Amino acid sequence: MQNRAIFIKGARQHNLKNLNLEIPLNHITVITGVSGSGKSSLAFDTLYAEGQRRYVETFSPYARQFMDRMDRPQVDRIEGIPPAIAIDRKDPVRTSRSTVGTMTEITDYVKLLYAHLGQLHCKGCGKPVIPETPEHVWQALKDLPAGREVVITFPWSVTGEEAEQGRRELARMGFDRCFEEGQIKSLDNRETGDGTELLHILADRVLLKPAHRKRIIDSIEQAFRFGGGKLDVWIRPDQHLAFSNALECADCHLSYRPPLPNLFSFNSPVGACENCRGFGRTIDIDLELIIPDPTLSLEEGAIKPWGDWQDHRMEFEDMMAFCRRKKIPSDIPFQHLTKAQQTSLVEGTPSYYGVRGFFRWLESRTYKMHVRVFLSRYRSYAVCPECHGTRFKEEALLYRLGGLNIGKVYALNVDEADTFFQTLHVPAGDEAGHLVLGEVCGRLRYLRDVGLGYVALDRQSRTLSGGEVQRVALASALGSSLVNTLYVLDEPSIGLHPRDNHRLIRIMKGLTDLQNTLVVVEHDPEIISQSDFMLDLGPGAGEHGGEVMYFGPTKGVKGSLTGQYLKGKRHIPVPQSRRKPKEDQWLTVKGAAEHNLKEIDVPIPLGLLVCLTGVSGSGKSTLAEEILYKAIKWAKWDSQGRPGRHETVQGLEQIVDVVLVDQRPIGRTPRANPLTYTKAAEPIRHLLADTADARQRGFGPGHFSFNVAGGRCETCRGEGFEKVEMQFLSDVFITCSECDGKRYKEEILEVAYKGQTIYDILSMTVDQALDFFDDQPKVQVALEPMADVGLGYMRLGQPINTLSGGEAQRLKLSRYLKAGDHISRLFIFDEPTTGLHFDDIEKLLAGLQRLVAAGNSVLLIEHNMDVVKTADWVIDLGPEGGNDGGRVVVAGPPEEVAADRQSHTGRFLAAYLSDPRRLRHGTASPPSISEPAEPFSQAVAIRGAREHNLQNLSLSIPRNQLVVLTGVSGSGKSTLAFDILFAEGQRRYLESLAPYVRQYIKILERPDVDVVSGLPPTVAIEQRISHASRRSTVATLTEIYHFLRLLYSKLGSQHCTGCDRPLTVQTQDQIVDQIQHRYGKKHALVLAPMVAGRKGFHKDVLTQSLRRGYQEARIDGRLATLKANMALSRYHEHTIELLVGRLPTPNLDDVVGRALKEGHGSLLIVDSKGNEEVCSLRGICPACGIGLPASAPR
Repeated sequence: MQNRAIFIKGARQHNLKNLNLEIPLNHITVITGVSGSGKSSLAFDTLYAEGQRRYVETFSPYARQFMDRMDRPQVDRIEGIPPAIAIDRKDPVRTSRSTVGTMTEITDYVKLLYAHLGQLHCKGCGKPVIPETPEHVWQALKDLPAGREVVITFPWSVTGEEAEQGRRELARMGFDRCFEEGQIKSLDNRETGDGTELLHILADRVLLKPAHRKRIIDSIEQAFRFGGGKLDVWIRPDQHLAFSNALECADCHLSYRPPLPNLFSFNSPVGACENCRGFGRTIDIDLELIIPDPTLSLEEGAIKPWGDWQDHRMEFEDMMAFCRRKKIPSDIPFQHLTKAQQTSLVEGTPSYYGVRGFFRWLESRTYKMHVRVFLSRYRSYAVCPECHGTRFKEEALLYRLGGLNIGKVYALNVDEADTFFQTLHVPAGDEAGHLVLGEVCGRLRYLRDVGLGYVALDRQSRTLSGGEVQRVALASALGSSLVNTLYVLDEPSIGLHPRDNHRLIRIMKGLTDLQNTLVVVEHDPEIISQSDFMLDLGPGAGEHGGEVMYFGPTKGVKGSLTGQYLKGKRHIPVPQSRRKPKEDQWLTVKGAAEHNLKEIDVPIPLGLLVCLTGVSGSGKSTLAEEILYKAIKWAKWDSQGRPGRHETVQGLEQIVDVVLVDQRPIGRTPRANPLTYTKAAEPIRHLLADTADARQRGFGPGHFSFNVAGGRCETCRGEGFEKVEMQFLSDVFITCSECDGKRYKEEILEVAYKGQTIYDILSMTVDQALDFFDDQPKVQVALEPMADVGLGYMRLGQPINTLSGGEAQRLKLSRYLKAGDHISRLFIFDEPTTGLHFDDIEKLLAGLQRLVAAGNSVLLIEHNMDVVKTADWVIDLGPEGGNDGGRVVVAGPPEEVAADRQSHTGRFLAAYLSDPRRLRHGTASPPSISEPAEPFSQAVAIRGAREHNLQNLSLSIPRNQLVVLTGVSGSGKSTLAFDILFAEGQRRYLESLAPYVRQYIKILERPDVDVVSGLPPTVAIEQRISHASRRSTVATLTEIYHFLRLLYSKLGSQHCTGCDRPLTVQTQDQIVDQIQHRYGKKHALVLAPMVAGRKGFHKDVLTQSLRRGYQEARIDGRLATLKANMALSRYHEHTIELLVGRLPTPNLDDVVGRALKEGHGSLLIVDSKGNEEVCSLRGICPACGIGLPASAPR
């Protein structure tokens, strides 16, 4: 019997309370609930983790070790779960090389189009460079008047010394005349000069007539052959035509290489601009940052990094000495110095280093942190002057497709690019060209469908919002057209204006029409109302969540917290009165023209809660972040990059500073927690250090930190657990046996403040801590904002990387709610409601109102109408996205915006102001899918299969049934089963994985077939796999061998290779005594093992070692000097051992201690003959004194 649901029994992941659920297949199920109620724990850590793990286990152990190995969820049983694909809002790749085009693989196909169809244009004259054939030459000649004399020649170079030999060679081939100065001359009678000459050797002289076509074409072919692909045609009396059958401009005589696909990739050295290396920007010192105020004199500190006469910097003294020698006045404004004087100060002279020389010297010391910080203050990015931001070499930009070079194509937004490629002409018989063009158009169409038509193809991934990243991934998933797959989505509506929600809903319904199952974590009421089923978790967050409050059809939701908001029984109230702008308190951006902004003037009232709204791509982030934020920081001498194009910002004197709170995660390390993030840890550590117990034992505040050595447990380094790497299985985290997970040494946990140890304090909730420290103002001030934003339930020691998105957003906000300084700041929040439930939004709004009440100004970039309706002032940009946006549609109180008929925001805002109900039901038509399955078809449809010997086969194979393929040997059974069905099903699933993973997996080629639809992810169990190499055994085939390797490496006890005794544990003192006894005054190296046989660049390991003062390392058996930015070959296995010291040494204790610390308990002694000996805290032979390296699965 076919399952119609995913059965979950006993889900206990994180805070889930032993849930038993049946998630319906082929429907949209929305998971809702307050932040921290367990939504992601169920959707991602349980459903996705198990669905992905089961399918990925069908891959080889080698491939699996490169995949995102998620932990097996804490659940008793899950049945009926299909292969799972996660589309979440994690940050995109942070490298500047990643763009919208590379993320969607559009660039991979466009580079093939340019290599295949691109038309080269000469960089000298701009004419098309076409390899010309004899037919091309005839077409150029045939329209000339008949009967004219035509002379066909080919070029031949000769030098004076070799002239006679060249003449004999030409005569042997039948050529004895040349064309020179309009005359035909004999080569025998011609005098030869001393240098190299270019002769035009006569191939034929003929009258131009249609009847002579064959003779003329034969002569042209002969001239091309002997002229090395070049020929000239001379038409009496004075006309001259040049032709070339190579990629060469016949007029300019410039040759070009045949194009390779990588010439059109900015991530390849073949095509990347050599100046900016394919980034499109270069970093250099910014004179506007170095000399921010040219009205100051040199003495007054015009050159900011060198200070003035009061700072006594050496560079300032050198400059003043140079000025005295060169008679440069140092007491007049810098701008009044002559151009030559300014240049000598900035560029330097042979006797003086100047500003540039100083910064060049600094760049040689970037391995020091403070130098990098100093440089960052005075450098900025500028568009590359060589490629003008296109990222490509000049050679790549010479090719045009549809009249555009590849740089201009990537500068188009998705809507423009779609129009361009839809109208691009591809020759009718060019199957390869049509196939590649179809892939490009398909991906662009999906990007439009998910509401990203305004995004440029060359936009960096790092600049996309979380919602935009997720919708790009959703577009890629649509392209795969898989069925019977579980898609898990995390708030796909983030960053999407309510006007565009219908597009997203249409796509989600389209995925379920293909018989996929969607589980969506969502807070948007419109997305929720269009789902089939709703699962509401609660009642609270953290320990108070993880229970099912409602699960059933969305339209039947009743008493749960989410249901009350959807039905209008609870709602976020409209303020009874709104603050009004004051006449003299405005911040006005004049002439904003960055990206799509249309030179607009935007007045922003200060002292109010202001919302900046508009459809996606209307220019909100450009205005708020690229122009306003950066311009204020620039004006306040705290540059965060060059501001976007604008004339000026008026009213800056009314604010002291600007703070940007965006969607970046607050931390990824498990060492950070609410106590450290709020800065409450410091006063608490001092309280513990001031106790009598602590003073008696000599403990300072640092002893109560698990991030530094001293008081932390050294076995787990203060983490509370030990990580066991399991290669192709997910890593295992074991509670530390030494500290029992408490992170501190036993003697530290004996110190208590008011009866509570540091571990007890970390285990408290925020609310409990506020009661406990009610007499400590510093702790109260730090923790109270957390309670104000509704995080009173959170434990002080909870790692920040385990917080939900909504909890992290509110924790970030709490940092700015501290009572106190009454400084007038402008706060810019980029979609602060990300990840927040209706109930959480109420708490967030209360916090924002507190900020405004304290004298600050708040500017929100927001799509959530519940927030917009509570604002004092709304500025709506639009009216559309992309080129049709960038204007102020309306500005004023929410009621005024709601009344404006031109505003998309106003239309939705009006509904929110008048009706608290959010649960509305409507219909949404499914999207167009490039390979549509028949509605609810139970078959895999194959059309036009021509792989190997299949004869344009079309058939339907029933799903969920046992189907047998039969036929005589060689009839095409394996071709159909493995080369089409298996290859295509696996390939489509793998396309959803990261490119990093795919490079290690053998992805089967796309089969020769027109359409395969209704295909789920596939698994192959082949007979031929048994005919592997001689190393293949039953154990390797069944993977028992791999699990045995892990078992022995993790649980086996090591024995001495000499006498077979078990190894015994040694202390550091015993290791020092052993080295002194064995080596005495012998010369040897003391090495700390860092990396053992692992692939990768290992740049971080080498850089951090250099920073800690180590100068040498043994890399793959050879000593090497460590250098800044050193990296190894990525695809080779490397072994890295740091050189900590040399024997003999008077500081053996210190050398051994540092080596054991760097080597995680092991060190290596290598004598002058190359003999090696391992010393380890983990084990050594009591009889032979032999140590062994830590066992590994290898």
